[in-house]
Amino acid sequence: MAIPIDKKHQLPVQDATEQDYTAAIETVKAIKPDAGLRSLDHYKIKLPSWRYAARQTLIPLIRWETPYVARLQNALRSPVLDSYFSITANLGTHTFFMIFLPILFWCGYTDLGRGLVHVLASGVFFSGIMKDLLCLPRPLSPPLSRISMSPLVSLEYGFPSTHSTNAVSVVVYAVFLLRSASSDINSTLKAILEIASYLYASSIILGRLYCGMHGFLDVLIGGILGALLSVLQCLYGGDFDNFMFRGSAMAPLLLISIILVLVRIHPEPADDCPCFDDSIAFAGVIIGVEAGNWHYARTGYASNIPVPATVPFDLVVMGWPKAIARILIGVVVILGWREVMKPALLRYLPPLFRVVESFGLTLPRRFFIQASMYTKVPKNLKTDSVLPPISEIPSLITSLRYPRKHRSVSVGPQSAADAYEALAFHDRQRRESNSSASRKRQTARGQSSSDNTDGAYCTIEAVSSNVLSNSRIAALPSRTTSQSNLSNGVTLPDVFLDDTNTSGTLPNFVNPPERRSSEDRREFEKERREIFSKVEQPRVRYDVEVITKLIVYTGIGWLAVEGNPLLFEYINLWLGT
Repeated sequence: MAIPIDKKHQLPVQDATEQDYTAAIETVKAIKPDAGLRSLDHYKIKLPSWRYAARQTLIPLIRWETPYVARLQNALRSPVLDSYFSITANLGTHTFFMIFLPILFWCGYTDLGRGLVHVLASGVFFSGIMKDLLCLPRPLSPPLSRISMSPLVSLEYGFPSTHSTNAVSVVVYAVFLLRSASSDINSTLKAILEIASYLYASSIILGRLYCGMHGFLDVLIGGILGALLSVLQCLYGGDFDNFMFRGSAMAPLLLISIILVLVRIHPEPADDCPCFDDSIAFAGVIIGVEAGNWHYARTGYASNIPVPATVPFDLVVMGWPKAIARILIGVVVILGWREVMKPALLRYLPPLFRVVESFGLTLPRRFFIQASMYTKVPKNLKTDSVLPPISEIPSLITSLRYPRKHRSVSVGPQSAADAYEALAFHDRQRRESNSSASRKRQTARGQSSSDNTDGAYCTIEAVSSNVLSNSRIAALPSRTTSQSNLSNGVTLPDVFLDDTNTSGTLPNFVNPPERRSSEDRREFEKERREIFSKVEQPRVRYDVEVITKLIVYTGIGWLAVEGNPLLFEYINLWLGT
């Protein structure tokens, strides 16, 4: 039986049944409306009820603190501080730690390197889970300005601050080591290092506020998360190392299995957020480091002092030329591994994924298209925000030398989360203004303000029990009350504008569109289109990217703790004893 559809507007006719309405949803899904035309109930549609409730509990705090963060930024703003905080922000990035951490292993500080890998990788992973779980935006811009040397950072959600998590975890762990009984550093140097650690964390945290990238709640919770992870490492890190090194191969296999399960259950974000990519990268690093350390400790090249799998290193015996050569060659090998393996995997994995997909075995992720839907992954695809390709290193060095030329100061939404928050903010202002004007008119007429309705837009937030009383779709907008005007002339109600609403349930409207003036509707839709037109559209993401990133960063972790140390042995960059 044919579905009764108004062909011009692609909507069920007024006498359509509930089944007709459900079928029409599938028809409209194929239209793929622009993201800027989605409902203000975007997060209620996308998120499970418990995640949405948690988000609604926290987001008033973020909105409340935004004016105070803006006041702090305006009070401190200067070109010198803009450059300083945009540069020092790089000291809390994944890229910095991915370059810095392997050097610790190659210089004999395996115990320190393992501890930092544990706290930093777990910090990135669990802060990424929290970001995608709650989908909370960064503080609104304007009133804030976003100062950054990497515009991609703004595409992530804001809560919690991963920079703060990293900084606090490093400082707590460093201070613990400095104050431990086994520390043989003299008291003066110890005091200098401890003060430098506090200044480092303070600079990173204050910088996130100054740059308009985070609010007080973001850095507070991020810092608490980092501190907790470091405390766990300080209390139980030794026991964990004993379990890994003294156990059989089942120990690293068990750990790898746990990590893969955590990757699989990583929450789906409501928007196309790159947090999952960073979590995958550092999950791979943990796998490579633990497997590599376990195996390297069983070779004849590793030292057991002070911990198993320590790379022998003595600067006096080796001399500076060998030490520097070891570091330079090690970094080049890691970058070379990434340059070779990433394009190779993106080229050869899709056919394998299609075979696996034919058996119904896939890793479905929202915003990632499956291998059966594309022929090949484009070359030179920028899929990595953790470790840059070799071709981008000169530009990174130049940006550090001339920060004023390469930093960006952005005002306005930069991500989908920013855009939805801007829409919500403007809509609240509009409703408050309309409500105030309505109360004044009612007071003048001697009416009670309780009769006033504060909603002026279509929403699916509440259920009206009488909508389906006679199995008719009475609430569907007619031709004159349709709200969304797409580029191809198709007009749709808000409920159709979410392409993931496949529940088959019928929406209900607190305030039907007839209660909204045509001028308000036009103004609201114009504002939505303008806001989303300024947001950079996310690139297409391919399912093979997940496994590619996991393999590449597992290899980087292995190279840091075993591959490169063995290479140093064969090219005469060993300790020599």
